[in-house]
Amino acid sequence: MSEEISAESAARMARVPHDVRHVHLIGVAGTAMAALAGMLAGRGYRVTGSDNQLYEPTASLLKRLRVEVKIGFGPHNLTPAPDLVVVGNVVTRANSEAQALLESPLPYLSMPEALWHFFLSAKRVLMVAGTHGKTTSTAMMAHVLNIAGWDPSMLVGGVAKDFGSNYRLGAGADFVIEGDEYDTAFFDKGPKFLHYRPRGAILTAVEFDHADIYRDLGHVKSSFRALAARMEAAGVLAVCADSPAALEVAESSRARRVTFGLEAGEFRAAAVSVGADGARFSIERDGGIIAQGLRLPIGGRMNVANALGVAVLLGEFGLGADEIARGLESFRGVVRRQELLGEARGVTVVDDFAHHPTAIRVTLAAIAERYAGRRILAAFEPRSNTARRNVFQAEFAAAFDRAARVYLAPVYFKENDPIPPGGRLSVEELAAAIGRRGPAAFACASTGDILERMLAEARPGDVALIMSNGPFDNLKERLLAALGKASG
Repeated sequence: MSEEISAESAARMARVPHDVRHVHLIGVAGTAMAALAGMLAGRGYRVTGSDNQLYEPTASLLKRLRVEVKIGFGPHNLTPAPDLVVVGNVVTRANSEAQALLESPLPYLSMPEALWHFFLSAKRVLMVAGTHGKTTSTAMMAHVLNIAGWDPSMLVGGVAKDFGSNYRLGAGADFVIEGDEYDTAFFDKGPKFLHYRPRGAILTAVEFDHADIYRDLGHVKSSFRALAARMEAAGVLAVCADSPAALEVAESSRARRVTFGLEAGEFRAAAVSVGADGARFSIERDGGIIAQGLRLPIGGRMNVANALGVAVLLGEFGLGADEIARGLESFRGVVRRQELLGEARGVTVVDDFAHHPTAIRVTLAAIAERYAGRRILAAFEPRSNTARRNVFQAEFAAAFDRAARVYLAPVYFKENDPIPPGGRLSVEELAAAIGRRGPAAFACASTGDILERMLAEARPGDVALIMSNGPFDNLKERLLAALGKASG
């Protein structure tokens, strides 16, 4: 995040040849890296990559793009020599292919640096950053601009249903991107979003997360403060005033700041109603209504806040209220964000990416409003690098209050990031703490145990909410299939 890092980044980009034809990606299976591979292939570059293993839908995407993927890392993957190598942030310095790269004369970039070099530098960058809501807000902003005919480019950390992908290359002047605060690469430990140089940005919230790389909330704030400070005076920073920490870090910005929120801010959501058909709201400023009767099909109060941020930022860049309203009304959401998968035996199955206490709490609140009066059976897998640790042991207990029954999976084990027993989340203690607050909670031995319990206890009218930032051993698909068999 220092000037030294910026100088190092500039030096790396200065080494990129003018006549690049072949780009090799180390760690190509990551969501953003696979998207970068697709974007490069779409521009006509020869793209190869390497990774330990491929999962769907990335495997099918790379195959369709004719990206040659080598399973396993090693120096041999750099022969014949590519013109440029891009290194994903999951790749460590100890990686054999990374070591061979460092010992070679080959130029290399991080994923964010490559994005800037090949795609962002020629566009007006509109970015969404923050602890919560950035994936949905990014997809929403790209869709609203597209419906208005602005034909934006986009890169987002989930599959946007309106585009059927997590990236697109448009002919318009704007590139809409999700700004991730996670670190950039083993040779650049600053956050990714510092490389994107946004002209306009939304800051949704600032909370402690990513406990594997951030020490505490103060450390997280330092990254967002650096982002705000780097924005130019000609830029616009829309800050959610419902997040005190977001307001705090934005104080350092030279950009023009506007604030929004459900409870505070210059722009506020008014007359909010949430139901089975989504959410409706108006926008007020200085006590007067400036946009009325807006509809958002995906519902949820956090999504109303997300939509408000999008409306405020795009309004600052000249998009009309009617154009914004049309885009919001037709927005279909993001895969794995309160996604309705199906219904069987009278039980509705919903999938969500929630893995932080705040995200779990607001997701459960949104589901409770959408399916008013119905029991919620919530299954949760502590899988993220923060959720697996005990830093949120107490906060998780208070996150499940809207559920009737809670099924906790064992803490996910990662060989590349083992957590000492004393630092792990205790699902046994968490189940007991949730139970003391009201919901029945179970520390389950496996996903198979969760499946058996949910099948035994679900009844018509229930909503089964499956929450994890990973595949969760295909629990959602297995549950829906088993419920279907039981009703057949």
